[in-house]
Amino acid sequence: MFILFFFQKIRLGTFFIQKVHVIYEITMADFTFLIGGEAGQGVQSMGYILAMAMAKGGYHVFASQDYESRIRGGHNVFTVRVSDRPVRAISGDVNLMIALNGETIARHAVEVVGDGPIIYDGERVDAEASSTLFSVPFERLAVERTGNRIMGNTVALGAALSVVKYDLDILFGVLKTVFGKKRAEVAEKNVEAARGGHAYAQHHYTRAGGTLPPLGDSRRMLINGVEAVALGAVAAGCKFMSGYPMTPSTGILQYFAGQAEALNVVFEQAEDEIAALNMVLGASYAGVRAMTATSGGGFALMVEALSLAGMTETPAVIVVGQRVGPATGFPTRTEQGELEFVVHAGHGMFPRAVFAPGTVEEAFYLTTKAFNVAETYQVPVILLTDTHLSDSYVTADTFDLTRITIDRGVFLSEDAIKALGKYAYRRHKLTESGVSPRVLPGQKDALVVTAGDEHTEDGHITESAEVRDRMVRKRLTKLDGVRKAIGAPHSYGPTAADTVLVSWGSTYGALREAVDRLNEKGAAVRMLHLSEVWPFPREAFSGLLAGSRQFMVVEGNATGQMAHLIRAETGLEAAGRILKFDGRPITPAYIVKQFREEVT
Repeated sequence: MFILFFFQKIRLGTFFIQKVHVIYEITMADFTFLIGGEAGQGVQSMGYILAMAMAKGGYHVFASQDYESRIRGGHNVFTVRVSDRPVRAISGDVNLMIALNGETIARHAVEVVGDGPIIYDGERVDAEASSTLFSVPFERLAVERTGNRIMGNTVALGAALSVVKYDLDILFGVLKTVFGKKRAEVAEKNVEAARGGHAYAQHHYTRAGGTLPPLGDSRRMLINGVEAVALGAVAAGCKFMSGYPMTPSTGILQYFAGQAEALNVVFEQAEDEIAALNMVLGASYAGVRAMTATSGGGFALMVEALSLAGMTETPAVIVVGQRVGPATGFPTRTEQGELEFVVHAGHGMFPRAVFAPGTVEEAFYLTTKAFNVAETYQVPVILLTDTHLSDSYVTADTFDLTRITIDRGVFLSEDAIKALGKYAYRRHKLTESGVSPRVLPGQKDALVVTAGDEHTEDGHITESAEVRDRMVRKRLTKLDGVRKAIGAPHSYGPTAADTVLVSWGSTYGALREAVDRLNEKGAAVRMLHLSEVWPFPREAFSGLLAGSRQFMVVEGNATGQMAHLIRAETGLEAAGRILKFDGRPITPAYIVKQFREEVT
């Protein structure tokens, strides 16, 4: 059999799979691996390598991380779901487990379905006897093959792929790519470790089981949410980023810091989040597309600067990666608890837009749209993500750059400035749309003045009641334009459905699969997903509910924030709420279970 692979590496460390010519018969359409262990045992690296190997073999992949906020110890899990069809969420079932410690077996053995194998190192881990346990001496084989016990987890990967009869050469290619960045010797030792685990399993694993042979041609990449946002910002022409590291948005900062020279962008790690947004406003005032990224706790510190953006009508893009709160909460786990916070944050009245991407594709394209809306209407735009979307890897088609347009709004030309007269330019000129034409500071014959205090059209501070009234109305008038820029919710499922399930943000994939499951079981349900949430698309949302008897809201918080927003904006009351707020992502099985309990 001849297998030919061609790969193109992009700057983020993601790979496009361009050609995979393999002839095999698929015997399993949906399969989930679970890798568990302590922080420091390489769970994350193992999961990424496994996901990449499956993607290179032509599978659709959805991989989710569950990790504690510690460098060593704790309990970490990396789940890799693969299928011959697109998968957009994790599954509640596990088909093969790699347990690097006893805690993983104790916690997750119940999730393994049927006689799915649990692969562990019986020489290092004590476990209660079970027919599903398959002991592989990870550490001993690693020492024998490479002289280094740390490569025991690579032995485990080799054994796992042997059990499902996957092509080991694909794994070798991934190992050489990942570890070849260090030294060729390290890569070769990992290959040898994988070969050792594979050979051991071939000789000792005698139970019959399903197989995961590589599939056909594929042109998909493996990418996570933070990578998609970072690439979207670059595609949109972002040239300045400032931020202070805070999970789950740190990856965006790392990308800009690492690629600053190659992409001719400027990254500044600020001393805190207050400084980060103020730097972004300074860069934007000077005419540069600029962005910051943080989580809810960091955004709380940015709120005064957010209001400054509203008063000075300075464009800004702010990524807020939601995690569990209040305070530090679960700093590495997921939640959708900050929708109402970002919609209403800030003192005083000023417009803003809020996007909440539900997939990596939306994370990319909505990031580019965020910059256009920010500059067209001279408002802050908040991109609301969360830990689940940020950290989950998924196979996706190559992003279509022909869909990207750059709209920087209204700028006055030199001729237009000259026609106004020397220094006659007014930064906050009253207009019918509320949007004042921009001029870059330093342009000839123009003086650009603004202030954080209330100001006149030419930007000078005032205490006039009449001017205040006109300026408030001017700024709020822009909301009409921003509202027109908001896309309609996405509808999925039968139009004649009795019940509509409404979601937003990263719950998209889980709800879409749940809708399919429910309809297959006879429940008439449809999905309505909001990714552009503010200004709330009232007319489009209400119109899409037509023909259905009721709607329920699915979201990852305890108070039903989207349900409350819908009622406030449309007067419509949800018939029920499916909520989850334990820090773990919503799954299709959870939605199905809660739906049945709600409607019975």
